[in-house]
Amino acid sequence: MIVCLMGVSGSGKSTIGALLSQKLAYPFVEGDDYHSPVDKHKMSQGIPLNDADRFKWLRNLSSSSQLGENSKELVVACSSLKKSYRSVLRDTGHLIIFVHLQGDLRLIKERLEQRTGHFFNPSLLDDQSKQLEPLGSDEKGFTVSIDQSIDLVVAEILGSLNDYPS
Repeated sequence: MIVCLMGVSGSGKSTIGALLSQKLAYPFVEGDDYHSPVDKHKMSQGIPLNDADRFKWLRNLSSSSQLGENSKELVVACSSLKKSYRSVLRDTGHLIIFVHLQGDLRLIKERLEQRTGHFFNPSLLDDQSKQLEPLGSDEKGFTVSIDQSIDLVVAEILGSLNDYPS
């Protein structure tokens, strides 16, 4: 199974994803690595990506060798803000379980403001939170609150993944 950690920037996708991949012994894929330099520059300047930008990024990610035909066990950090974006990833044909990392926007904003060396401009958080569509009842996945320790978040994810046969 492919576990896709989704949510707004600053929700902990990369940190939780790295730890979760260790616990599952699955490779970890950082979705941000598939953004173009142009899009990273836009975001660093506080310019939100549009749907065309995001679809291009998602196609780059979904067509990568990491998500290729032989990839059956992965943890992916990818915002996947809209259902239509998640469908690009589902079109790979793999079982993908989406884990929506959800939390208080004040906490997330604090995290973003303390983060260094990342291209994402914290001023874009409001745009991302407006774009975010929660998981639909027809999507495989669940929501986990990030308003708890990272270890508890990972433990909750691991427990919930038991509901999905790999």
